[in-house]
Amino acid sequence: MAEASLTVSSKNYSSWSLRGFLLCRMAGLDFDERVAPLDDPATRAELLLLSPSFLVPCLDHGPVKVWDTLAIGEYLAEIKPQAGLLPKDPVARAHCRAICGEMHSGFANLRSALPMNLKVRHQGFKVWAGAQADIERVTTIWRDCLQRYGGPYLFGKTPTMADAMYAPVCTRFATYDVKLDPASAGYRDLMLKFPAMLEWTAAAKAEPEEVEELDVEF
Repeated sequence: MAEASLTVSSKNYSSWSLRGFLLCRMAGLDFDERVAPLDDPATRAELLLLSPSFLVPCLDHGPVKVWDTLAIGEYLAEIKPQAGLLPKDPVARAHCRAICGEMHSGFANLRSALPMNLKVRHQGFKVWAGAQADIERVTTIWRDCLQRYGGPYLFGKTPTMADAMYAPVCTRFATYDVKLDPASAGYRDLMLKFPAMLEWTAAAKAEPEEVEELDVEF
């Protein structure tokens, strides 16, 4: 029996569930998955960005229950310090927390204009101006981190909480054919090939469920 369980929603559409999954994999946590049904109103509200507070992913670990993605990352960093979810250097650690927080609370235009959908590719997709500003901010963060810490991940040689937080953006950039500078494109491709990401993507493509509102033709 696994030591923990992680409740997620759709693997194809839920960026927050993906973040929670990646954090657990990066931490080396032994966990089982539970899937919230798509016909659950709270699940659909989360996927369609209609709810201000999301209850998935939710990590159950003994008596501990954590249902906020950033809180899951912080909890895992506490109980699995050897995994390196947060950098050891205090300056880098503060920087990591700052950009994780920015992803957690920001980029609303990017989320609404480029919803996560791992099953499709929209070649030549035209990004509207509001989302473009978010894209430019994300790639600025990536380039700064890659240059400052030497890559290939945002904070150096091993993945951290920041990589888990920005991984769904990598899928969005691929889905909507977003043109990127070479450094950002290289980081996107690295994360798309990350073993836990490949595991998640394969499961997402096998999902039979669909959310019509997120499967519209652009």
